[in-house]
Amino acid sequence: MIAPRPPRLALAAALATASFALYLPVAGHRFLSFDDPQYLLENAMVRRGLTWAGAAWAFGTLHFSNWHPLTWLSHMLDVELFGLDAGAHHLVSAGLHAANAALLFLVLRGLTGATWRSLAVAALFAAHPLRVESVAWVAERKDLLSALFGLATLGAWRRHAERPGLARYLLAVAAFAASLMAKPMWVTLPFVLLLLDLWPLQRWAGSPLPADPECPSLPRLPLGALLLEKVPLLLLSAASSAITVIAQSRGGAVAGLEVGPGTRVANALLSCARYLSKSFWPADLAAFYPFPRALPAWQVGLAALLLAALTGLAVWRARTSPWLLVGWLWFLGTLVPVLGLVQVGGQAMADRYTYLPAIGLLVALAWELPRLAGARPAAVVAAAALLALGLATARQLAFWRDDVALFSHALAATGPENARARGLLAVGLLRAGRRAEARAEALVALHTEPGSARLWLTLGMACAELGQVREAREALRAALERDPRLAGAWLLLGRVERAGGDVAEVRRIAGRLEPLDPAGAAELRRGLPAP
Repeated sequence: MIAPRPPRLALAAALATASFALYLPVAGHRFLSFDDPQYLLENAMVRRGLTWAGAAWAFGTLHFSNWHPLTWLSHMLDVELFGLDAGAHHLVSAGLHAANAALLFLVLRGLTGATWRSLAVAALFAAHPLRVESVAWVAERKDLLSALFGLATLGAWRRHAERPGLARYLLAVAAFAASLMAKPMWVTLPFVLLLLDLWPLQRWAGSPLPADPECPSLPRLPLGALLLEKVPLLLLSAASSAITVIAQSRGGAVAGLEVGPGTRVANALLSCARYLSKSFWPADLAAFYPFPRALPAWQVGLAALLLAALTGLAVWRARTSPWLLVGWLWFLGTLVPVLGLVQVGGQAMADRYTYLPAIGLLVALAWELPRLAGARPAAVVAAAALLALGLATARQLAFWRDDVALFSHALAATGPENARARGLLAVGLLRAGRRAEARAEALVALHTEPGSARLWLTLGMACAELGQVREAREALRAALERDPRLAGAWLLLGRVERAGGDVAEVRRIAGRLEPLDPAGAAELRRGLPAP
């Protein structure tokens, strides 16, 4: 007697429910000082909720060095529904992650026909603590939306591969465009689709790999045809990449970094190895990993050897275990846009960058382990891993409840010279009313990174709140020497000078602030005597 097929939708719903339950603690979390102000708290367009003007702005702006209109619209919708209730915003993100887990299961099952292995991949993906940054940080809503539409693209593409047709093809293209309009992380998706053509779709007529009888049988095409059908997707990727480079350049995110190409390549190799390590042993996860001052040659060499060995193993086993090659190349290929080969920002790596690459690793493991150890031992290992990862996620999630907890942990995880984390800790202490501690942390951070305009601004804020007017003025002027476009520093300096009664200086500062923050300039001028 043939056993009945497990109900797909019931399993997907159970997985989504469990994932959402794991992240329920975010309902009590606060907004962070790390990017949340620019995305939401201090963003006048977003704070208005959903409006036609806001929609036009979302599609036309490169605000905060990005073009991601669907992300802006998502934040606007949250404000429209919940105002600035932090818990509600966090729960929406938790719901999106739960939806991604369920969709990943359904997509993998459709691609491979394997229910339990697909469920294992999706469950381990959902429960892994490397996902916490993407889910528990409101500013990373873009990650979740990009993944949602990216997974929808894979599902639509599978249907097109089964029964080619213009409507199915255009649906996949539209879903891919939506993914890129949320975050350009999935620019390598055409590469992923080529990997899936190799296995499990097995669409390449001249494939050197033997057919996998466990996977669905689909029409086969020559390699040229497989490449040609992905040209529109490649054009979308190219356009998204070009817009991203323009946005990051205009925003200054790729300017002023004295990191040579050799150092960037070395850091990329080390980052790949560290992502791999943290995937198996997720210890010392941090909200910000500073770019290292030195990259030991032996560490870079070992990382290169490890990556080369694993690539060689995947190629060697390709004929008997094609999922190893596909999963490993998925992992490496989807990391390329975020490895810092074109350095953006001061981070060496970031947990959120694993949201897409992790799927490849998990697919390789979920298909290879039963082959090596048998189905039952593999199921026991998967269950134990799921429990351990869930507990680790619950622990990591607690660090994201507020700035002080998050950046205190980041310092503990990465070391005391993490000036960015210390500066954000100082901001968090200010928000908590702990002004003297904030001033002390800002001073320590400035010893490590004296050229940071934002650290000088943080010190100026702390001094101003402590009533140390002269020190505040000096710190704010130091910030503006380093970055004359730092609107927050001009505004606070104007407030300090206004409190001191220097009307002429306030007018001068308002003039400098006008092109950067017209509302702030109007605030400084309000009530001043006529010139």
